[in-house]
Amino acid sequence: MAAKTKAQGIIDQHPVAVFSKSYCPYCKATKELLSKVGAKYEVLELDQIDDGSAIQDALQEITNQRSVPNIFIGKEHIGGNSDIQALSKDALNKKLTAAGAL
Repeated sequence: MAAKTKAQGIIDQHPVAVFSKSYCPYCKATKELLSKVGAKYEVLELDQIDDGSAIQDALQEITNQRSVPNIFIGKEHIGGNSDIQALSKDALNKKLTAAGAL
């Protein structure tokens, strides 16, 4: 339960939240995309924190997605790397601007 509260807190407190694993190539691609467009984002590397596995379980409860990256923009669940990469630059910028991340 603490993990779900922590995950929800991160989603609620940051315009963009990326739940990631440091070695994951898809996570790296997501972080590169967000950096390239100049977005402010919070990353939680689940493989580098004690409760990472519990947070990943909690995210599955919240989003029905267990894989990383698990991306939220303006508290809206975007999905994974393929989902954020599939957004047009315009759509991504709109979401990021609305969330206050640009």
